Amino acid sequence: MWSDGRMTTTDRVLYLFGSAAPPVFDVATVIRDAQARGFDVCLGLTPTAARWLAPQLTELERLTGHAVRSEYKLPGEPDVWPKADVIAVAPATFNTVNSWALGLTHDFVVGVVAEGIGKQIPMVTMPCVNAAYVQHRQFERSVTELRSMGVRVLYGEGGFVPNQPGQGKPKEYPWHLVLDAAQELAWG
Repeated sequence: MWSDGRMTTTDRVLYLFGSAAPPVFDVATVIRDAQARGFDVCLGLTPTAARWLAPQLTELERLTGHAVRSEYKLPGEPDVWPKADVIAVAPATFNTVNSWALGLTHDFVVGVVAEGIGKQIPMVTMPCVNAAYVQHRQFERSVTELRSMGVRVLYGEGGFVPNQPGQGKPKEYPWHLVLDAAQELAWG
């Protein structure tokens, strides 16, 4: 590790992608935890999550040593991130999970993970949805579809368990499960 907290080039690269759910406000702590586990972290956010975290983006870029991305680059522009060893999508909202499973790549984050399936990049996701959303039949189909494509989905027992609408406890979101799975996927 560099003296400023950045990882050396021998570390595994983790793309940490967050959607607009309340646990995303704790992403700086999660980045530090991932770095302590040996990850070089690149942070990607859905457009709404980027808007929520706008006051912190400069600090998050300093913390990771990489640009925080929420939009596709222009054709011909170089990629500013190193190649991913593993991708973690958390918190993953109802919209992100369904868009990903259906291949609707209107957002940068969803586009990268949809393509990541074809590139065989190891991926883990943990939803953050309430019990009303999961009653929509598409959600369960999307979880099943992502699992069938090789994505580790931490949902239900051993992962995220939905709460009643308005009863969320963002500080209790089990981030450690996401990092444990990413570490296992990256280092085998």
